[in-house]
Amino acid sequence: SEFTGTYLLVFTVGCNVLGGAGVWAATSIACVLMVSIYALGGVSGAHFNPAVTVTLQLAGKTSSWGTAGAYIGAQLLGGILAGFSYFALYGKAFNLEPGPGFGWWEACLIEVLYTFMLCFVVLNVAATKATEGNQYYGLAIGFVIVAGGYAGGGISGGAFNPAVAFGIDVPSAGIGFGWSFAYLAYELIGSALAAGLYRVVHPEEYSPGATAGLGVKCVSEFLGTFFLVLTVGLNVLGGSKAAAWSIAASLMCMIYALGSVSGAHFNPAVTLAIFLSGRGKMSGAAEMGAYMATQIVAGIIAAFTYVAIFKGKTFPLQAQGDHNHGAVAMAEIVFTFVLCFVVLSVATTKDPSKDMFGLAIASCVTVGGNAIGGISGGSLNPAVSFGIDIGSAWINRSEERRVGK
Repeated sequence: SEFTGTYLLVFTVGCNVLGGAGVWAATSIACVLMVSIYALGGVSGAHFNPAVTVTLQLAGKTSSWGTAGAYIGAQLLGGILAGFSYFALYGKAFNLEPGPGFGWWEACLIEVLYTFMLCFVVLNVAATKATEGNQYYGLAIGFVIVAGGYAGGGISGGAFNPAVAFGIDVPSAGIGFGWSFAYLAYELIGSALAAGLYRVVHPEEYSPGATAGLGVKCVSEFLGTFFLVLTVGLNVLGGSKAAAWSIAASLMCMIYALGSVSGAHFNPAVTLAIFLSGRGKMSGAAEMGAYMATQIVAGIIAAFTYVAIFKGKTFPLQAQGDHNHGAVAMAEIVFTFVLCFVVLSVATTKDPSKDMFGLAIASCVTVGGNAIGGISGGSLNPAVSFGIDIGSAWINRSEERRVGK
């Protein structure tokens, strides 16, 4: 099972890259991971990734390191043989290395962060009692690749998986070899961090009777908002042709991962809507304020992160093209309404959606991002707005001071 799933994943990676799939490459790779998870999850748990196997072992979710070692061996073998298979098919290979203009530390940040996201989502949707029996696990795990592939693919190549890294690096040894070992280290760091933070957001998994207090909920809101705003910035600065799709995927994956912890708002506008709905989904104004503050801080830190990855490059929060602030106001009000209304309708009613809530909510970003991205940028979220604006203002002010000196 592990060999087959990993082989199909790496073979799909190679065929997309060598076949010039372009815009659809990350979606194709995400979908082969998703369908393989649904097909083989009942057999082996469908890890298909040594980093995932390690994070599950560190979190105490697999039987032994011996079993984990067998899984990792099968995954690496599947990845390397898949690499030789696409090499045989196309008669050529491609290097594993950071993208043009980027070095080891930018690639490190991307691989650590999105491997963390992948492993963290796996733990939350496939190895947690609170989400047991769900049918969205494969969608949530697979679409981390949509989020990270478009956001970071141009920086690190978007491996997020040592089996992918070795599967690419070994067949291309004739034109360059060695980055797979660095990527292995980056990805294992991400997997270890995921296991650690999983223990923070799910104390009940390790201490019977424990519950998620406000601090734990704020950690949940920080993580979800951070990855949302990070994905926004990386897509914009990287010139992604599928920005709204990638951003929506990041939101969906983290909603599925953390909905059982904090409700997965990741947006002050959503938090305010839930509070004002009066349905008892928040304990009071203090919790609302804590959520909002956490979300905005997370957005700002995420902005500084993507600015650092792009070596000081940033972008402003402003009306797009020839549109004025009246047009921006109309666009943001209408599509923030859509987002908040859908959240209230699918996640806070007496009979909420059990499996489709994350897809429904995140799809509002696909809707709004494509519909009004050319008018307002399609923020729909004060945490996104503050992150973009403060990150841009801080960098520009720092540059003005530097030039002035």
